[in-house]
Amino acid sequence: MNTITLDVPQAIELKINLTDEQFWQLCQDNDDLQFERTATGELIIMSPTGGSTGKRNADLIFQLQAWNRQSQLGEVFDSSSGFKLPNGADRSPDASWIKLDRWNALTPEEQDKFPPLCPDFVVELMSPSDALSKTRNKMAEYIENGVQLGWLINRKQKQVEIYRPQEQPEILTNPETVSGEDVLPGFILDLSTIW
Repeated sequence: MNTITLDVPQAIELKINLTDEQFWQLCQDNDDLQFERTATGELIIMSPTGGSTGKRNADLIFQLQAWNRQSQLGEVFDSSSGFKLPNGADRSPDASWIKLDRWNALTPEEQDKFPPLCPDFVVELMSPSDALSKTRNKMAEYIENGVQLGWLINRKQKQVEIYRPQEQPEILTNPETVSGEDVLPGFILDLSTIW
């Protein structure tokens, strides 16, 4: 298969009809790019994050994984992990978590590819090139597909938008911490290294 090199200054969207297997193969053949696919089949090609965002993502994952190692309640995933949502979209949150029983119910093949489920918890950490409206739409899509708790972290405005099913998003301005509530019992994210 020939590889096509694309210059992608920001996220772009293309309408391409791909089967799930073709989309999986496209991602494998172009592992230096990050892809998502909307429920309507639009292919989103995203550039890698910059150093500042990558560093903050790593800290966020570290804190979530440290809590999970202690609690052993689920599995933690980074921004490279794709999920096949119930609406047909393929999405990759910056950080996510799935309850252990839901993860263990998947077959080994489902675990190895894009797991066909929506995480229980997701985080989107906005990078400077992200559009707030698109990120909010993505958070709403996660909630519509089964996320129990979601955080949109907007570093520019030092805000955390908290998403819960059947509720309007709650916006916290310049919080020092944010709680995992009953979805991630005992997890407190220290935002001092994220801002």
